[in-house]
Amino acid sequence: MIDPALFRSVLGTYPTGVVVITAAGSDGVRHGLVIGSFTSISLDPPLVGFFPDKRSSSWAKIAPVGRFCVNVLGSDQLDLCQRFAARAEDKFADLAHDHSPSGQPLLDNAIAWIDCTLERVTEVGDHYLVVGAVEAMGKRDAGTPLMFFRGQYHDLAELPA
Repeated sequence: MIDPALFRSVLGTYPTGVVVITAAGSDGVRHGLVIGSFTSISLDPPLVGFFPDKRSSSWAKIAPVGRFCVNVLGSDQLDLCQRFAARAEDKFADLAHDHSPSGQPLLDNAIAWIDCTLERVTEVGDHYLVVGAVEAMGKRDAGTPLMFFRGQYHDLAELPA
């Protein structure tokens, strides 16, 4: 049997980017969830995916919306990461933001965003695999991503153009 602490430690040596998944219900209530397990799945058709914990109360509120926006956080957005990782009734309180083409919350200064419809959700161990069909996307030309590595957040050094 694999020790869970060892599993977490070994997998923590693989750096990941940090995204916030956002959605707004038909009642206008906005929800957000920090994810470090986001990936592209397919170019044709364009699909992306992520893995929320089955116990996530935030995912339980986002799933019924049927669509979501992936906000790729920049290295200068640790405060947003911490805000959306915390348990709070309204994670958007006093937070200015824009909207994606489908009307989902789009975090100011995210280095990229991907607007999706919910394609499918599959149970995988203690998580779900969420697959989104990409409908629109955009990016800033500047900025570096917020990275998670060995249990801590890091700034990726600016790469030469």
